[in-house]
Amino acid sequence: MKRLYYTIISLFIATAIISCSSKGADNSHEPNIIFGINADNYTLERKTVEKGESWSKILGNYGIGTQKLLRLDQLTKDICPLRNIRAGSHYTTFTQQDSTSVRLDYLVYEKTLIDYVVFAFVGDSISVREGQREVEIKRQKSTATINTSLWGAIMEAKLPYSLASEMEDIYQWTVDFFAIQQGDSFTVIYDEKFIDTLSVGVGRVWGVKFNHRGKEIYAIPFEQGGKLQYWEADGGSLRKQLLKAPLKFTRISSKFSHARLHPVTRKVRPHHGVDYAAPIGTPVRAVADGVVTVKTRKKADGNILKIKHPGNLSSGYLHLKGFAKGINVGTRVSQGQVIGYVGSTGYSTGPHLDFRLWKGNTPINPLNVPQKPAEPIAKSNREKFDKIKERVMAELNGEVPDSMKVTNLEIL
Repeated sequence: MKRLYYTIISLFIATAIISCSSKGADNSHEPNIIFGINADNYTLERKTVEKGESWSKILGNYGIGTQKLLRLDQLTKDICPLRNIRAGSHYTTFTQQDSTSVRLDYLVYEKTLIDYVVFAFVGDSISVREGQREVEIKRQKSTATINTSLWGAIMEAKLPYSLASEMEDIYQWTVDFFAIQQGDSFTVIYDEKFIDTLSVGVGRVWGVKFNHRGKEIYAIPFEQGGKLQYWEADGGSLRKQLLKAPLKFTRISSKFSHARLHPVTRKVRPHHGVDYAAPIGTPVRAVADGVVTVKTRKKADGNILKIKHPGNLSSGYLHLKGFAKGINVGTRVSQGQVIGYVGSTGYSTGPHLDFRLWKGNTPINPLNVPQKPAEPIAKSNREKFDKIKERVMAELNGEVPDSMKVTNLEIL
């Protein structure tokens, strides 16, 4: 997708160059505005940051000396620190040719598909400003059936890839994405972002109906306590006491068992956890709020974290590559916070996370833990929630006029 995007932008800039040169001395035309700059009489060139390149090297090629670089470094430190330049990213130069040299007036650095930063070197002054390409928002409604996985369904239906992450975030407490069955399906309403005709991401999700194991699980957006959350049709929160899994988009390679043949020692012994196979470095998240009680390394289990949670529950994370910054014994962590990274330390045949839960000192199967929901919709909010719910569910289940679509949670 990025390659297509950059092709479109490159063609756009190339067209602008031709446009600038063809207009010549004709002053009657509308200014040719690119990145908020009047590009008339400039030569534009779009380039890629090469591996090992720095801003001092790139700008030095245009005669930008040390003093100006130091000034630029001060101006960009809170916007786009010069040290954060990334190989493979793109920038566009706006130059003019005089009798002896090429003068650089502007350089535009593309931070993301949407965001950019303009370095201006006009005259003796230096300035920096941020900008964004014009993004068009289109409301979309899509339905897909799952044959292999949520990601697979998103790809097969040619939907935005980021939609999978959005849905996983919404249902992370409620839907076991490691136990999705063939034939599960979903309908989702969302805002899609476009630059020209190119999709560059997903905005707000306005509602979802997820059919999982024969059960319809709705996700209705509603603000309560100043925070946007997603709720089931009955007003219960989709947020639960524990996340369904401590990491995203992997697969279960071994389940909870009282008698498993150990893949390394070849001995039959209990395996009181669930193994999630995932690439080394995959972020591991705390499944609930709690306090770190163990941070250590053992011969068989490798790097280990253990967290104490409310309700006499504890969770364990084994074979980690390493721990997240600031994670130590006594550290308070929040549900969903990254606490470490998947590894293959200890007795392990490949990268994976061995995840464990205990009630007191008794190990329990993480896949069979009863979930306690968070606080439901308050009575004072019930009437407003029901109005939003009715509109969202009507749109999910059929066609409704634009006037009935929820586009602002405060309008009702």
